[in-house]
Amino acid sequence: MTLDVVAIVEGRGEVEAVPVLLRRIVAVASPGLHLRVETIRRDRQAVVRSPDFENAIELAAQRIAPNGLVLVLLDADRNCPAELAPKLLRRARRSRSDRNICVVLANCEYEAWFLAAAESLAGTCGLATGVSPPRNPEAVRDAKGWLSARTASNRRYRPPKDQVSLTASFDMAAARSAPSFDKLWRDLTAEFDRVRKAAD
Repeated sequence: MTLDVVAIVEGRGEVEAVPVLLRRIVAVASPGLHLRVETIRRDRQAVVRSPDFENAIELAAQRIAPNGLVLVLLDADRNCPAELAPKLLRRARRSRSDRNICVVLANCEYEAWFLAAAESLAGTCGLATGVSPPRNPEAVRDAKGWLSARTASNRRYRPPKDQVSLTASFDMAAARSAPSFDKLWRDLTAEFDRVRKAAD
């Protein structure tokens, strides 16, 4: 079984990291299901505030089979994910009601998921040994800065280079303590179940 996924992302790091993440999730949640993943990069502000969002949805819809998945995965930044994500999902479904679409906003940013699983990343990409997660990883407004502050001297967290390595290494079970990552997990596993049921 194969599921085509086109993910709309915002950062250079996510272009390479998100396919790694999705394949890790499917390997745990639905072994035997093969993902074909493509990413489309769009500026977050342009997506949220302009017709570029609908254009991106249209482009993604054209690149998948009817049973495929369009995944919108952006940083919430200062927006409330529980408010903005449903609005984006409604816009996406108005644009292409014939496609399966999920919208997940990392709260506040993708790197918050690394913070939630910080212990599992000690020694990766220069992160200090003994690093532990903050009490509320999703409340950290500058997760990238948090990571930089805990790396070896003279080294900073660099999303285009480090995001893939950290994505390949972080403990996903620990990251599910972050509600936005848990939402991604639940949304994707529901899609995996849909594909399996359709194949039965």
